[in-house]
Amino acid sequence: DKPITMIINTHTHFDHTGSNTEFPATVEFVAHENTRANLARATCQPVTNCDAFKGDNAKYLPKRTFKDKLTVGSGNERIDLFYFGAGHTNGDAMVYFPALRVLQTGDLFARKDAPRIDRANGGSGVAYPPTLSKAVATVKNVDIVVPGHAPLMKWSDLQEYQRYVTDLLNEVQTARRAGKNADAAAASINLTDKYKGYTSEGLKLAVQAIYEELGSTRTR
Repeated sequence: DKPITMIINTHTHFDHTGSNTEFPATVEFVAHENTRANLARATCQPVTNCDAFKGDNAKYLPKRTFKDKLTVGSGNERIDLFYFGAGHTNGDAMVYFPALRVLQTGDLFARKDAPRIDRANGGSGVAYPPTLSKAVATVKNVDIVVPGHAPLMKWSDLQEYQRYVTDLLNEVQTARRAGKNADAAAASINLTDKYKGYTSEGLKLAVQAIYEELGSTRTR
């Protein structure tokens, strides 16, 4: 029953930013500085609307941005925004509500599956594990985690996901050193026995993205 005054875009993808234009121009849009840059250049990816923020719609781009951390509000209405590094994109913001002990992870932790790594918008499979490690080490007093595309979870689920992503990267690097191509590597990796409740729907795409990244950086 009160007007919306602020919207936080956790990252650039259209399913997380596409409704900006449906709100009054008086709403303040907030995002990481890289997310704003990604939205402004609007590369045409499957979950990006290339024309969403062009022309008159540029006014719906986030005007307030941050680099590492930003606090908005105060007291029980305080919200902390964190950027820990590249992962899903290069602008993934985690949104922490201290009074509620709730952490919204955006798509940096979307679901219990291999991460989607959007390299066109700065995502990195190599940086993913240390990015999540920083999050786990930095944010304290969390009871509820709100993933980008899954039901509510616990803090221990985010900790587990950090271990999962670390294991995934290690498995990919091992397969690559053994001379396997990306398809063979994906077929050989099975983490669902170790990580109960996980699926492998995004595994092949994640492995392909990591292979492309390792190839471009000549990492061994």
